[in-house]
Amino acid sequence: MEFDYTIITAKVFDEAVQDVQDEIAKAGMRVLYIHDVQKTLSEKGFDREPFKIVEFCNAKFADEFLNKDIKLGLCLPCKINVYTKDNQTFISGLRPIVLPHFFPQVDLGERPKEIDRIIQDIINNSK
Repeated sequence: MEFDYTIITAKVFDEAVQDVQDEIAKAGMRVLYIHDVQKTLSEKGFDREPFKIVEFCNAKFADEFLNKDIKLGLCLPCKINVYTKDNQTFISGLRPIVLPHFFPQVDLGERPKEIDRIIQDIINNSK
């Protein structure tokens, strides 16, 4: 089982970031914050190609997970990374289907699979 779902897009970096945000909204979720990793690291003297982490959430899913085990908050909110490497733009998301491996004592039902499909759709619709 792959822990990530990653695609290469022909879009330029900024367009891919915007499209990810748009697709998150279409999926009924909310963008909470966008970390500009390239900017943060360059301020500390480290050179990095464009890299942004888009944090997003669905309050219903988050509340459901936190009610099952507060430690699931370690995996919240969902994140999609958009970055360039070797002149290609990538869109990558952590797959929620890995959560049962980290929390085997928690019955998450089918929800990780459902959210996994949503994240893959966001990524696929952004490419």
